[in-house]
Formats: sequence, structure tokens, C-alpha cells
Amino acid sequence: MAQAFSRSSILAIKLLFIGALLLVVAAIATARWYSGPDVTVGQPVTQPIPFSHKHHAGDDGIDCRYCHTSVEKSAFAGLPTTQICLTCHSQLYRDSPLLAPLHASARDNTPIRWKRVHDLPDFVYFDHSIHVSKGVACIECHGRVDQMPLTWREASLDMQWCLQCHRNAPQHIRPLSEVFSMADRQPLSRQEIAQLSRLYRLQDTRRLTDCSTCHR
Repeated sequence: MAQAFSRSSILAIKLLFIGALLLVVAAIATARWYSGPDVTVGQPVTQPIPFSHKHHAGDDGIDCRYCHTSVEKSAFAGLPTTQICLTCHSQLYRDSPLLAPLHASARDNTPIRWKRVHDLPDFVYFDHSIHVSKGVACIECHGRVDQMPLTWREASLDMQWCLQCHRNAPQHIRPLSEVFSMADRQPLSRQEIAQLSRLYRLQDTRRLTDCSTCHR
């Protein structure tokens, strides 16, 4: 009985199948590689220095912008440099073993390798500055960091979580004077929400849910 396919055709089909399988595996591996660190919601992330937001932001009342210097003007909030930390710790607790990596960083002129807790996949475009300028408070995404002895991710930061906020943007804003406040957000009246929506130009939220807004 004659074969339906020649040997060369069968070989070509096998090679195509293997190639397709390898492409799928490569796509999955690439997606995992660019999806950022494996961070579990609610689980503290181990850092080279066990930094306490509760102590610095909560007890001492240090403003977010002191360490995250570019949060108002850049897509990235920025991580504290060695020099920022040494502003205080060149004098305070300088002999603490926990701060040894800080002094080693200054001595060797190498940056502290902080691990990002709130990191998004590379295929997502996010700009801190636009959110801050539109009245989105730090606690909306980061939670009450002033109560965190060690920092963890408060929200999933997945697509549906972001869209939920974008679809109801006026419900997640506050006056600019309160953006960096760690206090729980006080409910705004309808009139206040309407006024802020006009100020921030949020009357039409359709642009906020357009694919190109976050995927460029």
C-alpha cells in the first residue's frame, strides 16, 4: 500500500511540530523572564538591608519623596541611594551590624542592590508622575507602608486590578495636598469628586481603559 506522505514530507511535518513546540516553550520562558520578580502579595521581600517603612515613614514621619526622589517627575519613583541613607546614618546607628551593607556600599562605591517589590512586566507601561499629578495617593497601590516593618506588595498589580481603578478613576483620587499622606482616605462628597474630576480632566475615562494606554 502506497504511503500517503513521502519520508521527506513526514520528516518536514515532524520538524514543524518540534519547532512549534519549541516556540511555545520559548514564549512561556520569555514571559516569565520579563514578568518581574516572583513576589507574593502580603509576603515581605528580603532586602540587603532590612528597611522598615514603619520606623522611617510611620514613627519618624519621613516624606515618601525624601527617598523616592523622582516620583513626581518620572515614570520611576526611584530607590534610595547610599548617599540618601547616609544623610542620617553617617551619624545614627552607624555601628549597627544591620547597616554594614550600607557602609560597604559607600566604601566600595557600589550601589545597594534593593529588590523592587512593586515591579511590573516589561510589556506594561506605567508612569508614577502622571498618577501623582492626577491625585492618586501612594496608599492606593502601595497600601499603608507606614505600618510595614518590612515591605510587602499590598495589591496584585495584575491587569484586572489596574482596570478596576481606571474604570472608576474618580473614586480613587484625592486632593494633591493629600497624595503623600499615609492616613486612610476620607470619603469625598459627590461635589468634591466632581470638582477634582474636572481639575484632573477625568470626566471621560474611556482613554484610561484603551489598550495603548498601558501597552505601547
